[in-house]
Amino acid sequence: MKLGVYDAVLHDRSLPEALAVVADLGLTGIELNSGGFLPAVHIPTFDDVLVSDSARDDFLGVFEGTGVSIAGLNCNGNPLHPSRVIGDAHAEDVRRSIRLAHRLGQHRVVTMSGLPGGEPGATRPNWVVNAWNSGALDVLEHQWEVATTFWREVDALAGDLDVKVALELHPQNLVFNPAGTRELIERTGATNLGVELDASHLFWQRMDPVAVVRDLGPLVLHAAAKDVRVNPAAAVHGVLDNRFRRLRADEERTNLGGDEWVNEWPQDSAWDFVALGRGHDTAFWAEFLRALHEVDADMMVNIEHEDVSLGRVEGLRVAAGVLKDAARAAGA
Repeated sequence: MKLGVYDAVLHDRSLPEALAVVADLGLTGIELNSGGFLPAVHIPTFDDVLVSDSARDDFLGVFEGTGVSIAGLNCNGNPLHPSRVIGDAHAEDVRRSIRLAHRLGQHRVVTMSGLPGGEPGATRPNWVVNAWNSGALDVLEHQWEVATTFWREVDALAGDLDVKVALELHPQNLVFNPAGTRELIERTGATNLGVELDASHLFWQRMDPVAVVRDLGPLVLHAAAKDVRVNPAAAVHGVLDNRFRRLRADEERTNLGGDEWVNEWPQDSAWDFVALGRGHDTAFWAEFLRALHEVDADMMVNIEHEDVSLGRVEGLRVAAGVLKDAARAAGA
């Protein structure tokens, strides 16, 4: 298996500096952000690489001798957003990322299934958490129609370019569990769509990532190593805790496209993203890697660091230590 890092946490430094960090951690892969919610910071010559062999070769030359290679592209966003300012941009990032992957000899693009509005003419996405009423099923049927059209087109492009698109099972998306994965594939007839197995978003939904890997089998194309700690506040507020605060324009905040921004996390949160080992021990991660290895012995597993209690490199170092120990224990 190839163990690496998703580069978003290293956007504060140049690509050569980021590669040096990854190599120093004893890891061999870097997943490059290629658009969506975040800019493609480490692919400054993106447009040139799409059309120029010399630009492509120059970009790939940065990796030579580092011991670190590209381990997929990532353009997480909402390509189905009903605001065309956001949706069209993120959808084009998915297409461009597939084309870039092909140019770079890569075969994995990670993104999200996206989330449309609840009805024609909507301006905001609508996530149906629990479809217990008939109106919710009406919303879902509209959303599936939107998703089917888009993902059928993307699957054809990916098939033509020998790229697999791995959808992160992320809540606030139409596809966030195995049932949704299978429904999208059945509706589209897709051959080049599958899943990026990020354990963290399964944990806080109270799912078992190992069971999900074994349920989906070959539909698992790629993986992220990120942990979650469920806190005592979950007993009162539940895992669907909505006590987020809107950040003001004069506060530091992250844009998600158009007029949408990341909100402030609750102070006594029901759960938190944490570095590997802080939510689940090495034995769990060994079993996770073992399950992934059963699906694909060459699976790429990249650390995603979002533990706000640890610095960027500090958090990666903690996670890398657990991940490498788990890989040795799993024989992967």
